[in-house]
Amino acid sequence: MRLTTIVFYLIIMFSKVANAQTIPVHKTNEKINIDGDLSEWKTPFLGPFVIHNTEEKATQKTFVLLSWNNENLYIAYNCTDSKIIGAPQNKDSQIFNTDDLVEIFLDPDGDSQNYIEIGVNAFSTNYDLLLKCISPECGGWNTAMDFDIKGLESVSKITSEGYIVEIKIPFSSLEKIKNGSFQKPKIGTKWKGNAFRIDYGNTTEYLALQPYKSLIFGFHQPQEFAVFEFME
Repeated sequence: MRLTTIVFYLIIMFSKVANAQTIPVHKTNEKINIDGDLSEWKTPFLGPFVIHNTEEKATQKTFVLLSWNNENLYIAYNCTDSKIIGAPQNKDSQIFNTDDLVEIFLDPDGDSQNYIEIGVNAFSTNYDLLLKCISPECGGWNTAMDFDIKGLESVSKITSEGYIVEIKIPFSSLEKIKNGSFQKPKIGTKWKGNAFRIDYGNTTEYLALQPYKSLIFGFHQPQEFAVFEFME
């Protein structure tokens, strides 16, 4: 479904602001197909994203949806983009260095010591990796690029206004993360995490749903992650 500008902004009016400390993840009874079509989504957009370390307004708008059922976490992004940078690439390519993309960081047990990063560009190329902090403040990390989320799905769709990305993460794929202390979420469960976008258009911008106070470690500041709360 192509969202019209009027409907899109009406939905935004009722969404949470970007700097909310708790990000709601609403449960759905709808079947969500990972196809770049947002017609099954019934939850409100969150956003717009802001510059990740200043909270300044971004040049181009980014909104995200989060939802879940008993089996999966679903994420959808709607990105305004007048100049899409990137191309289809092999899975697990380091597209964060070259391509416009969206990212989700997840720390299910909230210990700030190991967390998941998933990125998807406008051409449906994705990567998934596991980061393990090597200092108390996570000023450095070991990256496990061979980490794979079994059943991960992502599809991007280029639109007249930019691009849409949909992602499905099966909860069952997270159970074997070493020291992850993963438990399948239920209503009231809280994870730590954040949603991001890198925009390499006319000017390079690093954007976040929840901005950071610290300026030193880019997106990789798990102690400042937002709280994702699983709700009815």
